[in-house]
Amino acid sequence: MEAVAKTNFARFAPRKVNQVLSLIRRQPVEKAFEILSFVPKAPCFLITNTLRSAVANSGHLKNMSHLSVKEAWVGQGPVLKRMRPGPMGRGMPYKRKMCHLTVVVTDAIPITKRVKKAKPGEEVKPPVTAPVQKGKKKDIKR
Repeated sequence: MEAVAKTNFARFAPRKVNQVLSLIRRQPVEKAFEILSFVPKAPCFLITNTLRSAVANSGHLKNMSHLSVKEAWVGQGPVLKRMRPGPMGRGMPYKRKMCHLTVVVTDAIPITKRVKKAKPGEEVKPPVTAPVQKGKKKDIKR
């Protein structure tokens, strides 16, 4: 079962929130909380609260050992345009960005790639890789 939690109009730039979200995507919830507690970035507080809300929405707040973060994404919110004093009496514009954060947790087991085990007396072949092309290297003009 999936559970969703959303935080709208958060006063963090979407790019900075996405940097932290990339650390917890497809991780078990317990490990995600552990990662967030050690990351020295401001949006961690926002992501921790949203993740905690998603876990509570799933109904497994006491025992979250089998939950994992299925999806986590951030969207662009509205932008507040502000002015800062500049030289010669001018005003210099800057933008205060907002974001919309969505976290989805699931209790399904994540699909992992299976590795074939060798039977007794049998060799396991290494995975096939793309052949390396040999030939002239292109000259790069600088």
